[in-house]
Amino acid sequence: MTIKEQLIKKFEDRSARVAVVGMGYVGLPLATVFADAGFEVIGVDPIQSKMDSISRGESYIMDVSTEHVAALVKQGKLKGTTDYSVLRDVDAVSICVPTPMSKTGDPDLSFIANATNSLAPYVHAGMVVVLESSTYPGTTREMVLPVLTEKSGLKVGEDLFVAFSPERVDPGRKDWTTKNTPKVVGGMTPACTEVAAAWYSKALDAIVPVTSTEVAEMAKLLENTFRMINIGLVNELALMCDRLGVDVWEVIDAAGTKPFGFMKFQPGPGLGGHCIPIDPLYLSWKLRSLNYTARFIDLANEINSGMPRFVITRITDALNSRKKPLNGSKVLVLGAAYKPDIDDLRESKALDVMLLLEQKGALVEYHDPYIPTLKLEDETRKSVKDLDKAVRESDCVVIITNHKVYDYAKLLDSAQLIVDTRNALGKAGYNNPKVVRL
Repeated sequence: MTIKEQLIKKFEDRSARVAVVGMGYVGLPLATVFADAGFEVIGVDPIQSKMDSISRGESYIMDVSTEHVAALVKQGKLKGTTDYSVLRDVDAVSICVPTPMSKTGDPDLSFIANATNSLAPYVHAGMVVVLESSTYPGTTREMVLPVLTEKSGLKVGEDLFVAFSPERVDPGRKDWTTKNTPKVVGGMTPACTEVAAAWYSKALDAIVPVTSTEVAEMAKLLENTFRMINIGLVNELALMCDRLGVDVWEVIDAAGTKPFGFMKFQPGPGLGGHCIPIDPLYLSWKLRSLNYTARFIDLANEINSGMPRFVITRITDALNSRKKPLNGSKVLVLGAAYKPDIDDLRESKALDVMLLLEQKGALVEYHDPYIPTLKLEDETRKSVKDLDKAVRESDCVVIITNHKVYDYAKLLDSAQLIVDTRNALGKAGYNNPKVVRL
């Protein structure tokens, strides 16, 4: 029996030992799915507090309940550690580390590099390694594979199996989860694809094999570039409608009635989250090294990045219409998370709006039921405790994140002025003298 056949057999009888490196928004849900499928899973992360939480049977991510983690820990199916040496005893490793942008706008691949270098001393024959972190096409082949094979002497596709399978996590969703979202898998060789697909198929509902790691990497970037560009389009439409004196939300609702050939996107204060505002820039960066300009991506990024300043303009004009300057006005930002009903601050444009408001002299507070504290310019801010009082006393309430828990009818009744960047008020905000919409 070949090494490949032995490894696939381990997946089939659930005797394979599994590790997930990077136990954040992607890694913890994936680890629990593998554990639910009957595998013994070890989560590896350098942040001690996270691993301590797992050891106590506690979750630190909204999409995974503490009860779920506690049950898996009690059954011995899930453990957490900061010690990478445990990887010497595992058969399958999934790398789910962050891939942010650096301050200079270049991809920050340090997390992938650190994870790969930490794994390298423990890589062995009969192991499959799958990278899930969003990145540019070629990362797995150029950056991960050489580190794993250089010193080990293992031959990819025969002794060691390496693949890329992009994460497709949308925090807060209940309909599409890690388990039932189709999983794209592309290996360095056909054998690598076969082994990785065999592993993931034992825990996830649908596997989509592709012919290479580059195809899998590019597929992920296409998904998020598609959204980034279309959001950029409707954000520019909002800017155009503002110049024309036309209600952009009414335009979008009208266009959305077409049953074919149109997909409804909505404008907002800018792009948040890890994937959509960042992943396309990885592609743009890679193509610049090939003397190609990704014009659609660059233009959409320019428009989306400018939306927080447009929001400031709307707030300033709204206050000015009431003979109030922005400087010295009390402004309450409603919602800090990057999308509704979650506690995720990654790339949230609420932070940009708050910072710009303060730079112009506004007295800024925020409220978010999911985010009790946040840091703005290294200063810790706390969500207001008495929301009703804060609304009444504010010169302007700015809706940045349209959480469902907010009582918008009550807000409309109590607030002096509302700038609604999400159309959270719906038809109640149409032609209302208190309401200014994006």
